[in-house]
Amino acid sequence: MPNQTQWLGTGRRKSAVARVFLRPGAGKIQINDQSPEQYFPTESLKAKVRQPLLASETDGKFDALILVHGGGKSGQADAVRLGIARALQEFNSELRPLLKKGGYLTRDPRKHERKKYGRPGARKRFQYSKR
Repeated sequence: MPNQTQWLGTGRRKSAVARVFLRPGAGKIQINDQSPEQYFPTESLKAKVRQPLLASETDGKFDALILVHGGGKSGQADAVRLGIARALQEFNSELRPLLKKGGYLTRDPRKHERKKYGRPGARKRFQYSKR
């Protein structure tokens, strides 16, 4: 088996986790053995995946194999974006200021808030009745 160079990046968002493997290539992206056009339902999510590559002007220079699980499609798209940005930073640390300025290396810390007792949801309250 030939020695193949690759760079790894892990992205997380909500409960989604994406493992990104960047390899030198022609710009082919595969997400769970599907193209981004097949995997993500909306144009905005498809565009979100390519943002770090376009910002660093490396679109078309790498093939990306992405394994993503957990969460919904929106969280998965953000996790993939963070994973690609981290893999690009591992490839060339000089890209860090550019990726940081675009906000691609910042993990979104927001998570699902748990339901509280005595309430129908995390923050919602039952309807108040004066009489």
